[in-house]
Amino acid sequence: MKLKKIYALSLSALALTVILPACKKGQQQQQVAAPELAVLTVGESDSNLETGYPTSLRGENDVEIRPQISGFLTKVNVEEGQKVGKGQVLFTIDQVSLQAAVDAANAAVAVAQANVNTAQTNANNNKILFDKNIISAPAYQTSVDALNAAKAQLNQANANLVNARKNLSYSVVTAPEAGIVGKIDYREGSLVSPSTLLTILSNSSDMRASFSLNEKDILTMTDNGARSLEEAIKLMPEVTLQLANGTRYSHPGKIISVSGVIDPSTGAASATAIFPNPEGMLRSGNTGQVLIPSLRSSVILIPQNATYEIQDMKFCYVVGDSNKVHSTPISIAAENDGKNYIVTGGLKSGDVIVTEGVGISVKDDMIITPKK
Repeated sequence: MKLKKIYALSLSALALTVILPACKKGQQQQQVAAPELAVLTVGESDSNLETGYPTSLRGENDVEIRPQISGFLTKVNVEEGQKVGKGQVLFTIDQVSLQAAVDAANAAVAVAQANVNTAQTNANNNKILFDKNIISAPAYQTSVDALNAAKAQLNQANANLVNARKNLSYSVVTAPEAGIVGKIDYREGSLVSPSTLLTILSNSSDMRASFSLNEKDILTMTDNGARSLEEAIKLMPEVTLQLANGTRYSHPGKIISVSGVIDPSTGAASATAIFPNPEGMLRSGNTGQVLIPSLRSSVILIPQNATYEIQDMKFCYVVGDSNKVHSTPISIAAENDGKNYIVTGGLKSGDVIVTEGVGISVKDDMIITPKK
């Protein structure tokens, strides 16, 4: 009898040693199956998302500076990046031969003027003789013709002088307007001609930012064609320029034009925004992004890291009863700021979504411990 009791107690102890580890293992499994993850209760709010569009900048008016005559550069009066005013001297071309041409033209004018004076005297004398019937009419007419020819030569000499002076003035290349000097490839001693690009003068008081809008963007702007592009542009809010280093330019800009033609090769239309540049901080060639705000009221806004994508469809995990999560497809608006999405379908106010581990550790029908 005692042996049976001892045997029964041994079996009970053995069962306990088996059950206890199994219970601990089950508790560990439950702890692993219910990780603590951050969640968010969604609700409606006003949003002001910004969509970025890559852009390159250029001056309001970039002017190519080319000489109007051929010759050797004798002086470069400015440096690259220098701000210059209208009429300021930029380049000087060799003036020796040009000045000599002016001097020769002046001398030719003096000779022509002397010939006119002589011809005028002859014509006056012949008129007196003709009136007294001392010479014939043809003889008088010859002196008149000679005077007219001398006057024509004087006119030609004066025209040559004007041309020579103009060419001399072209030897001094000045700025047609205020701006910033671009790259200078030619220095003193270089032979230049009217086909030579000396530099580009950028009028940077205002800067134009060129970017592209796709077909969906234009449909959104025009409310699916309910209003014209011109009306849509007038209604567009001010835009922001994000510089290449990620900082925001201090002066807001305005979209001034959108091409009405969509390029079939790119599916986009060109657009232009203009930004004031009073401090001259912006330069032609700068790059960045034009940030266009999208103002919406009473929308559901969720962080992008709370979603994952399968075959161009967006999903998120909604926390249900007993803290079990289930995958839910959602639809989103086209605009986003790279951090958040505007949800247009699939969620409602009060839903709780997982915002941590989505696309990595969270699985459908997983039980979690919500962490707010």
